Amino acid sequence: MHKSFLILLCLIFPVTLLAQETPMNQAEIAAFKSMVEATSKATSTIKSDFVQYKHLDFLDNDIETSGKLAFKAPGWVKWEYTTPYQYSVIFKDDQMLINDGGTKSSVDIGSSKLFKKLNELIVNSVKGTLFKDEDFKISYLKTTNMNKAIFKPYDKKIANYIASFELVFDRDDGGVIEVKMIEPSGDFTKIIFKNRTLNSSLSDAVFTN
Repeated sequence: MHKSFLILLCLIFPVTLLAQETPMNQAEIAAFKSMVEATSKATSTIKSDFVQYKHLDFLDNDIETSGKLAFKAPGWVKWEYTTPYQYSVIFKDDQMLINDGGTKSSVDIGSSKLFKKLNELIVNSVKGTLFKDEDFKISYLKTTNMNKAIFKPYDKKIANYIASFELVFDRDDGGVIEVKMIEPSGDFTKIIFKNRTLNSSLSDAVFTN
């Protein structure tokens, strides 16, 4: 697997809220999925700040980075890290465009089934539209202020990189507010989205390397 993509997976895939989590019943699951899908269909662009925490078992403290996310339907995504370093990754038309402090490169992910699936995972995680994906076993939990979906991949190739990942949703509007990716080793990455703005003007030029 391309080194930059592995770095990205370690970087991009936020924290479980400290509240009592209980399983949803079937009626709650149906209502939750309906709300998330309605929000997704009504969303053409997303702009958000984010803070990312990378947990490695051998480190005393998590590695913290921050930046900005841009999404434009149907599937363009830009992750721009601004602190403590400059690094951006763009997913656009089966291409992964990388700008590492001014050093630019690109990867054709369309030719790789695994790359393509991981790209879909990233896009659908941002949008919150993974519920119809037959590649994952999904569990649904709730607290008084959020809903959570936990995904465990059936595909062994994906499971080699992602043991499970969690999406945390705002209970009021169904938007994704946190993502947590857990690796087979137990290390994990969590991202917290802040200052989300939906359906604002977003130029195509944002998604150029």
